[in-house]
Amino acid sequence: MNMSTSVATAEWIKRIAEDERRRDSVRLREDEIVAHKAGLIRLHGRRLLDGLRATAARDLEAFRDEFPGDPTRNVVLDAEGTDGGFVVRKPAPAAVSLTVAPSLDGATLVCHYRFMQNDGLPPREDRVNVMFVDDPTGTLQMKHYGTGQLFASAEGLSEFLLVPALTGRPR
Repeated sequence: MNMSTSVATAEWIKRIAEDERRRDSVRLREDEIVAHKAGLIRLHGRRLLDGLRATAARDLEAFRDEFPGDPTRNVVLDAEGTDGGFVVRKPAPAAVSLTVAPSLDGATLVCHYRFMQNDGLPPREDRVNVMFVDDPTGTLQMKHYGTGQLFASAEGLSEFLLVPALTGRPR
């Protein structure tokens, strides 16, 4: 004779199981969001970087054209590698370098300023982090990590990044 005993599941086990199902659901949704953002960055991140570099080059040329023959305002842009990064260099007396180093995997741009001092002191260094973010419409934008300022276009981010490099003055 085969006897099976049926034991009712305790209420606390049912509560834990339901909590775990909710956590699984939240984790799945978070994974979907991360995958969606990674897809946007793969599709549009490089285009945004290329647009920023082209816009910065155009803006620097326009700035140089405002000061023809002035070697102290001969600000140049050098492309760095194949990742879309670049370096902006302004000569002395108010020498500055700005290195824009993208990380598409990290969804960020690390922007490093180096302001040379004329008084023999070490250079002043500033760092700005810009993140790739998507808006509710699925458009990829860039956002300043510290202030939350959004840049929907390369023009706005170019201005934000180049003002300290062109003036030789930190923000």
